[in-house]
Amino acid sequence: MRLQIHVQLDYGLPRVCDLLLQIEAAAIPEQRIEASQLDLSPCIHFARVPAQDHIGERIWLRKEGQLRVDYRAVVSIERIVRDPATLPALPPHRLPGETVQYLLPSRYCPSHQFTDFVESQFGALEGGAKLMAMRDWVAGHLSYVPGSSHSETNAIDTFHGGQGVCRDYAHLLVTLARAGEIPARFASVYAPGVNPPDFHAVAEVFLGGEWHLVDATGMAKEAEMAKIGIGRDSGDVAFLTAFGPLMLNSQSVAVTALEG
Repeated sequence: MRLQIHVQLDYGLPRVCDLLLQIEAAAIPEQRIEASQLDLSPCIHFARVPAQDHIGERIWLRKEGQLRVDYRAVVSIERIVRDPATLPALPPHRLPGETVQYLLPSRYCPSHQFTDFVESQFGALEGGAKLMAMRDWVAGHLSYVPGSSHSETNAIDTFHGGQGVCRDYAHLLVTLARAGEIPARFASVYAPGVNPPDFHAVAEVFLGGEWHLVDATGMAKEAEMAKIGIGRDSGDVAFLTAFGPLMLNSQSVAVTALEG
């Protein structure tokens, strides 16, 4: 699968502001960057730094006045896809060290508050079968409602509210997986067919000794996602974090599947 990506951001900055930008598809073995171009309005400071777990890069910017970003890329997805439902989960004592942080609660994914629910709802299942039952539960109990959540909404709010956007679906699935002793992290991706078109959020779970992308909204397939970055939850992988006031003028994300 080859994807063509085009992102445009336009924000106003009332005063000098430090910004952390993460919108470029990650250059990692499972996906190949065929072409990439990032155009920015003039900056006071620009520096690239590694992103979480060295998957992708973040960019430190110092700006004033207006931030304009134009990012274009062609990405070839070369990920080996397996059916998560058929894969075993490793017991916690056998997990690689780098997965441990994704077994623990985080700001938007308070998994320690879901252990009783997960045991009662999914306790009879194991491994990938348990994870996919969780995915189906999230898909069946939530309604996709743009504007129904905000930057402070966590998995508890979504669980009780019964609605959200892709970010909320991913947070809830990550939370349930961790409560069921399956390492899970939040992944920011580009994918065709996402409606409305935007940066997309999915869960990534550790099964069978590998990480696998799982979308509880059902809008994106693992073989068609270009990964931007990962984190414990959305706080680690926001496309734009501002350390000061910021005003949105316009924003667009277009992802198209290419032939060949």
